[in-house]
Amino acid sequence: MSLYKRKDSPNWWVKLPPIPGEGGKPLQISTGTASKRDAQAFHDRLKVERWEQARLGVKPRRKWEDAVAKFLEETSHKRTHKQDQAMLAWLTPELGGKWLDEIDRAQIDRIKAKRARIASKARANRYLALLRSILRKACHEWEWIDHIPKMTLFRENNGRIRALTREEFWRLHRELPPHLADMALFAVSTGLRAANVRLLQWAWVDMPRRHMRIPADQFKNGEAHGVPLNQTAMDILNRRDGLNAKYVFTFNAKPVEQISTRAWRAALARAGIEDFHWHDLRHTWATWQRQAGTPTHELQRLGGWKSLVMVERYAHVAPEGLRVAADRLDNVLGYTAAT
Repeated sequence: MSLYKRKDSPNWWVKLPPIPGEGGKPLQISTGTASKRDAQAFHDRLKVERWEQARLGVKPRRKWEDAVAKFLEETSHKRTHKQDQAMLAWLTPELGGKWLDEIDRAQIDRIKAKRARIASKARANRYLALLRSILRKACHEWEWIDHIPKMTLFRENNGRIRALTREEFWRLHRELPPHLADMALFAVSTGLRAANVRLLQWAWVDMPRRHMRIPADQFKNGEAHGVPLNQTAMDILNRRDGLNAKYVFTFNAKPVEQISTRAWRAALARAGIEDFHWHDLRHTWATWQRQAGTPTHELQRLGGWKSLVMVERYAHVAPEGLRVAADRLDNVLGYTAAT
């Protein structure tokens, strides 16, 4: 019988013979309804779809959830797997239950606008890029759909550098709760990105040598990153020592899941600081390093950048070093202004 009941379910179930590509196993699936009339309609539609797929080569329709599951399975090795999962947890309620061939430009534009209202345009682009990646796989690799809608990302200002002055930072630091205050100070002392501060483990820290090493699978450029620890960073580590056996920074004895929280935003508001994100603490660190005279090649190594392009964004904040280099030619030229 192709329509039947199971003891462990209130709904009707369908059992249909296998079609090519299913490995010879019959399809058994819930109709999702306890109504026999609705279940029969579900059965009839499914039977027609499978006949068209087997005899006419018509592709079975797939839903967004099918694509998400396959994508996460195929990319489980990615360093950003957890970040993808977090973004998909937000995207899925927006697209859940939709057939892939129903996702159109209008739907994507609504998601684009909604994400931009929640956070920055740059952050919205990360969600859009993930959505585009899944749809491209569904079209070009899995052949589940014939085309994907055109998608445009926000134009980002890659030259944006938002750095705090010392006075601004300490004003913010005073307003932060203790765990975030320590994390923010550690960030501007080491230049580490948010995820590396948030999930920093004691196993990576060598206190006697005043050094730590972020594993390759935890660092953005895919290579292990060594960080020399200055006295400020050491003081923070000594203060946190013993609070948790595994993680350096915790809240209520657990790893810190989120940094840009209500407490962070409230502290910014109380400190009177606008247009500032957690990642800007890394900009602040790099800016202060340049102002302190750190040369470009050293800053590149300290920050773990593969390319000088990113480091050169900070050249303008400390032009004095270039001026000294330019002045060296005065001695070579031996030029004296006419009197």
